[in-house]
Amino acid sequence: MAKSDYSRERKPSNRTSGSDKKKQFSKGRPPRKKTAPKKPSNPDEIRLNRYIANAGICSRREADTYIAAGSVSVNGKVISEMGYKVKRTDDVRFDGRKLSLEKKEYILLNKPKNFITTTNDEKGRRTVMELVSSASKSRLLPVGRLDRNTTGLLLFTNDGDMTKKLTHPTYGVRKIYHVHLDKSLTLSDLRKIEAGLELEDGMVQVDDVSYIQGSPKREVGIEIHSGRNRIVRRIFEHLGYTVTKLDRVIFAGLTKKDLPRGHWRPLTEQEIINLGMIK
Repeated sequence: MAKSDYSRERKPSNRTSGSDKKKQFSKGRPPRKKTAPKKPSNPDEIRLNRYIANAGICSRREADTYIAAGSVSVNGKVISEMGYKVKRTDDVRFDGRKLSLEKKEYILLNKPKNFITTTNDEKGRRTVMELVSSASKSRLLPVGRLDRNTTGLLLFTNDGDMTKKLTHPTYGVRKIYHVHLDKSLTLSDLRKIEAGLELEDGMVQVDDVSYIQGSPKREVGIEIHSGRNRIVRRIFEHLGYTVTKLDRVIFAGLTKKDLPRGHWRPLTEQEIINLGMIK
């Protein structure tokens, strides 16, 4: 092939010259695609899982599971959509129970002696409200009562439904007391308590009663779900004993572990869930 023929058939080079490169880059990077501006969030709306969590039912992650299972309805319609938003005025229900967005709070107190279980006292005596005054800005109320000289666990909350559940005898909420007596409890009297006693206001049944291992027989453990006034003291008084010290050590599965006398703590998330599962 002749040299002239070769030069005619040679394909043009795809390379870009240095000057062309400069022109190409001198234009700068191609403009970024414009993104649509984010819509401003509506302060009156809240994600459904957060609504459920704020209502004290469970964590947000667990709420997603309940939503997917069809346990939640909004304004009468079952919602299973993740990320669904509701208004604060919507009727949100969990297993048919209406929820309130007011955050439910639960405070556990280890009550000392000489405090009245009431919100106020006309005689000016000290009340348990003084002990939890710094626990919350919400108005918390005691769940049930403990006598002035009775020590131990006392729960406070703004959850009215939970209060009804924990104080109604049909739910059989577990309460265990450590009882100190003025004299040793005879085995025959222990058997009488086990069998049930007829008091002036009716029959009373205990769930369990026993001597405390390693302690004198004037110290007794008693489990009872009755909420009648001064019921533990009256049981022993009926048999001729005087209760010199009474301490509630377990209430609805809650214990005094790491909670000194006169101090309070908020319940853990798991403890709140456990209370909600009481049936």
